[in-house]
Amino acid sequence: MLLFKVNHLMAFLLITATLFFSQSSQAAIEAFEFDNAQQEQTFHELTKLLRCPKCQNNNIADSNAELAKDLRNKTYELVKSGQSKQQVIDYMVARFGNFVRYDPPITPATIFLWLGPLLFIILGVVVLIKQVNAKSKKINNLDVKEQDKLQQLLKQHTKDQKS
Repeated sequence: MLLFKVNHLMAFLLITATLFFSQSSQAAIEAFEFDNAQQEQTFHELTKLLRCPKCQNNNIADSNAELAKDLRNKTYELVKSGQSKQQVIDYMVARFGNFVRYDPPITPATIFLWLGPLLFIILGVVVLIKQVNAKSKKINNLDVKEQDKLQQLLKQHTKDQKS
């Protein structure tokens, strides 16, 4: 009798676990139906071009975030309604800013991001050149009096070493 109850309990737990885990695995699968192959291609290109604002390092095609899912659905709606690739991008940029694009355009707001690394390298080279020039000037900046004194000290040093 006890063995019968244990078997029923195990079967119940197995069925419950199977139902619980099967739903989560099916939740990640999205199926979108398109009117033609061009719409499908546009959709896939857009989902690769648009960045997930939550994940920041994934496009909306690869992200599992809820926001990315919403953006994929909105992209699908816009493509299905006949909007062009640029219209969909403009729609997303209007709501999320240029950050939603993997390749943001050069604008006054993003110019520092594009040119910043180059400016830091140029600044570093300029500082390095100035330091090298300043150091070489210090070495060669002896006036006539100082040079005479240096020569006397060198002569005195060589005499002291000989004796």
